[in-house]
Amino acid sequence: MLRVLVVDDDADTADITALMLRLWGHEARSATDGAEALALAKEYRPQVVLLDLALPRMDGCEVARRVRLEVEGVRLAAITGFGDERHLQRVREAQFDRHFLKPADPEELRRWLAGVTT
Repeated sequence: MLRVLVVDDDADTADITALMLRLWGHEARSATDGAEALALAKEYRPQVVLLDLALPRMDGCEVARRVRLEVEGVRLAAITGFGDERHLQRVREAQFDRHFLKPADPEELRRWLAGVTT
């Protein structure tokens, strides 16, 4: 079981993803903007953060950088509709561990999570 933080500006997407993770046996919480995600990460100390890039108040790459400073050993996955080279470069620079293009394949996500070690 992993502690997972799901961050997406679409509350329904964040909640459904968190529910799916719970059904898989993980503990999951959700946030809908960058500032909320960062505050929750500091308190919740997730092992994994699934993070959209296009967020209000603070974009996903900035959230990723800050979470890395706050939560030791955290694994970060970008789950975003952006797949062009410019965004992929931003994902690499923000040191995400994985990039999933929306809609993420649930089985691919499940396999990645199964391989996460903290």
